[in-house]
Amino acid sequence: MIIFRYLTREILLTMAAVAGVLLLVIMGSRFIRYFTDAAEGDIPASILGTLMLYHLPGFLELILPLAFFLGILLAYGQLYLNSEITVLVACGTSPRRLLTISLVPATLVAFLVGLCSLWLTPAGAFNNAVTLEEQRSQLDFSALAPGRFQDLGAGRTVYVEGFTDNQTRMQNVFISERQRRTDGTPEDSVTRAQSGYQTVDDETGSRFLVLADGERYSVDPGRFEAERLEFATYAVRLSRADEVVEIDSPEYASTAALLGSDDSRAHAQLQWRFGLPLMVFILTLMAMPLSKVNPRQGRFAKLLPAIFLHISYLSLLLAAQDAIGRGALSAAVGMWPIHAAYLALGLVMMQRAQHKGMR
Repeated sequence: MIIFRYLTREILLTMAAVAGVLLLVIMGSRFIRYFTDAAEGDIPASILGTLMLYHLPGFLELILPLAFFLGILLAYGQLYLNSEITVLVACGTSPRRLLTISLVPATLVAFLVGLCSLWLTPAGAFNNAVTLEEQRSQLDFSALAPGRFQDLGAGRTVYVEGFTDNQTRMQNVFISERQRRTDGTPEDSVTRAQSGYQTVDDETGSRFLVLADGERYSVDPGRFEAERLEFATYAVRLSRADEVVEIDSPEYASTAALLGSDDSRAHAQLQWRFGLPLMVFILTLMAMPLSKVNPRQGRFAKLLPAIFLHISYLSLLLAAQDAIGRGALSAAVGMWPIHAAYLALGLVMMQRAQHKGMR
């Protein structure tokens, strides 16, 4: 138990350090992208924290297998440099026993990865997509940047010259819209107003944009006529309280829903989710022989080949997922030959390491 606790602690501490660095880099990159969108007025800055939280499980399901793989390499590599593995083997701890000890934290990591891939990641991706879609459908004018033309989707382009000091009213508002009449004919309209503000109806919960002191021009393409409307107050409904955003994609579907689907994309997504926890055990099997180094090589000697091995494994899984989704690869075959090939590679590496003697 002393050896088990010592080795497990070394692996998990190293894994936590690697995972922390990788998570900081990846989340920082994504945060910069969202912050750029917020600065350009595409999304409000108030939802940045929520979006990053929804992305966290998706980051973890990819980071944890790699972090654990590198954690074993670095932890055992340091033990080889300090001749601690030599002492353990001399005291009767076989390489197979070291593998058994390593599989215990691997089971914990695989459970966390499975929790993310099978439940948290699809739920987070769905909530993230719903948040962004609702933001686009609601046309939240609080996210507008003064002095810029901004596309809000649904055929609307908005320009606001500025805001009042308390940020409650817009000044010199310009809105270009492309819509269709009730008979289906297209219509382009341009609205200009001296000021505008947003309000919510207390009874219905619908949100409105109220414009004051302006004009609205409507033009039908191909006609030499235009409609001109002057108004003191003009209200435009931006969203209904009962609007429901529907997102139909296997990426956002729950695992239970994918199990009952016959769609090829659903099968691809399902095999990807179940394959990630399995990947942890296969990487553990390959990490054990790769961690063997001598003092002249240093603990980072086999780090680069190990990373290339992980990248090739993950790239093949992604390529197989895309092929299954397109119907180019049978779902019955799926990603399992890739897992089997790397499992066989890991067994061969372990067998060769035992023949040479991991000491």
